[in-house]
Amino acid sequence: MRKLIAVGGLLWVLAFVVPVHAQQVDLSFGGGSLFAPSNNNSFSGANESLGGGTYVGFGGDALIKKHIGVQGELFWRTGQGLYQSQVPYRPLFWDFNGIYVARLSKRVAAEAVAGIGAESLRFYQGAFNCDSYGNCSNYVSSNHFMGDFGGGIKLYVFKKVFVRPEVRLYLVKNNVEFNSSLAVRYGASVGYTFGGSR
Repeated sequence: MRKLIAVGGLLWVLAFVVPVHAQQVDLSFGGGSLFAPSNNNSFSGANESLGGGTYVGFGGDALIKKHIGVQGELFWRTGQGLYQSQVPYRPLFWDFNGIYVARLSKRVAAEAVAGIGAESLRFYQGAFNCDSYGNCSNYVSSNHFMGDFGGGIKLYVFKKVFVRPEVRLYLVKNNVEFNSSLAVRYGASVGYTFGGSR
C-alpha cells in the first residue's frame, strides 16, 4: 500500500507540480501481458515461470528539456497466479526512468526509456498479519531491485489523446523465486498529453 501511495504521489507531482517547469506532461493507463522464460534448468533451482497473466497499470512522464525528461509507472497482475501450484501470488513492477522522445510527425512520436525500480512479489496467506503500528495485510512480500529498458510508439488519435503500443524489459536482481531474472511486459496504453506543441 505504501508503494501505491508513493507512486500516486509521484503522479500527482507529475500532473500538478512539474508542469510549472516542464514542456509537456503525459498521463496514461494501460494493459498487456508478461513473457518470461520457462526453463527447468535455472541457476536458482526454481522451475516456476513469472510469465503469463493480464497486467494493468498507470504511469506518467514529464519532458523537462525538449526531448528529455523523467517517467514513472506501476503495473501489476490483475489475477493471482499459483506459485508451485499451491500459494496465491501477485507480482507488481514499479520503476522510475529517464525518457527520450523523438517526434516523427505531428501525430507520431517514438519513446525510449531506461531506469531502475523494483519487483514486489506478494504471496497471499489465509490470515492477516499486523505489525506494531496497526498495519495489517494478508500477504508476505519479496522485493527485488531491477533495471528496466523499453520503448513505445505514441499515436495521437484525437488532439492530445494518444494510444501507445509499448514494451519493457525487466532485469530483476536475485529473482530466486522464479527460474529467470528476465521478464518482458508488452501491451498498450491510452493517455493524454498536457502542454507541448503539436
